[in-house]
Amino acid sequence: MHVLLIIVVTFLIRENLAKNRTLPDDLILGCATSAYQVEGAWNEDGKGENIWDRFTHTRPEMIADGTNGDIACDSYHKIDEDVALIKDVGFSRYRISISWTRILPYGFVNVINKEGIKYYNNLIDKLISNGITPQVTLYQFDLPQVLQDLGGWTNSLVSKWFEDYARVVFDTFGDRVKEWITVNEPKEICRLGYANGTEAPGIKSSGVGQYLCVRNALLAHARVYHLYKNEFDISQKGRISISIECDWKEPGSNSSADREAAYRDRQFEFGMYAHPIYTPEGDFPEIVKKIVASRSIAEGFTESRLPSFTPEEVSYIRGTYDFFGLNYYCTLYVVNTLPIAIGLPSYDKDIGIATFSDPNWFTGTKDYFNNVPWGFRKMLKYIKHHYGDPEILVTEIGIPVPEEFDDYNSTKFHNDHLNALLDAVEIDKVKVKAYTVWSLMDNFALASGYTVKFGVYHVDFKDPNRKRTPKLSHKYFKELTKTRVVKDKLDDRYVQH
Repeated sequence: MHVLLIIVVTFLIRENLAKNRTLPDDLILGCATSAYQVEGAWNEDGKGENIWDRFTHTRPEMIADGTNGDIACDSYHKIDEDVALIKDVGFSRYRISISWTRILPYGFVNVINKEGIKYYNNLIDKLISNGITPQVTLYQFDLPQVLQDLGGWTNSLVSKWFEDYARVVFDTFGDRVKEWITVNEPKEICRLGYANGTEAPGIKSSGVGQYLCVRNALLAHARVYHLYKNEFDISQKGRISISIECDWKEPGSNSSADREAAYRDRQFEFGMYAHPIYTPEGDFPEIVKKIVASRSIAEGFTESRLPSFTPEEVSYIRGTYDFFGLNYYCTLYVVNTLPIAIGLPSYDKDIGIATFSDPNWFTGTKDYFNNVPWGFRKMLKYIKHHYGDPEILVTEIGIPVPEEFDDYNSTKFHNDHLNALLDAVEIDKVKVKAYTVWSLMDNFALASGYTVKFGVYHVDFKDPNRKRTPKLSHKYFKELTKTRVVKDKLDDRYVQH
């Protein structure tokens, strides 16, 4: 009897261990934040006003809880504490963004703020001295307000302004920073900021100003990529690319109309940004150009609302990457809604789809976010097969949950998605080299204010000291960074309280 029991227990232990999987040695585990969302100190030490400063101060009703990022997590004053938090978890990479107006208060290079440079020097040096690699994003939502007053991302000169700013940053920090993101989530910059108007700068110009923004953001990215390769690459030996938010879109049925709708949605939602950079032909996807041109003429325009690239610009943008920066947050089903009557122009009318979620999926604090790991795997495979099998760095991934400390559903989300990532790497042979958790800590979530919480650390925004407290997900990642073993299922230590 005892021998049989030992055999059974041994079998169960071995079976459980077999289901657990080890992360590849070359997969980096990191975390991310962005300047406006955590730094605070919005007008300290010479920093200039950016579009989020203006938006939250003049239109607080646009923020879910009427708040702003004036103090946020107060990370500007907490370099030592924040780096210690990262080190405690064991993350080996920290993705930050640089505030354009903390470096160039008035947007242009005629005034350079030494205090802003000092802050980022201190942060970068502190990270490196603690064995944490900094990954730096040049632009993450916070355009100088003086440049927005000149049209912002709808002004074709923005690519030159961005290049000038980037040169200062590369000159100043490039001796230590070896991995760069040019623009974070151009889709969200252009859709939420220049189409829906729900985020800074609050412009409502769907399908018109939005497309000007798209074109200029891609040209700005390419310009800074070439700047780095031509002037800094030989001496600094870094890598540079863009981060694109790609949510997986699955047909809502087996009908040809819904399959075509899902394909169409992918081309508008992320193909418009990835196709010009990562495909041999470059340029916007043909289906996007065709649809927008056709509807534009029918609406009475003399030419397409989607401004075209010249052949020289197509060549200039094509191939401007060292890796694929992927931000992933959800999967949605897509159904066709075409034909849509001609009227006033809009991005949504151009796409002609509707989306829905499976009610059985776990959904985060906001409906947009959900836990669908098979969608993440499909997205990784899609990038491999459609964009030249690039090295993929997951530069953001996460889900907001209501639990302040016992964030079981966030912990489960990451465990599920790491298993999906391993499926993609081991079975589909996708070259995923980084998994970057959004976010290190709860922060100002733009239009959602402080109503959604992504952090591995809880932040008490009612406390003047912005006290940070580890969550359940902290325990999970601290173990993961030590063992590098991904569990098939979370064990009893991670049960929901």
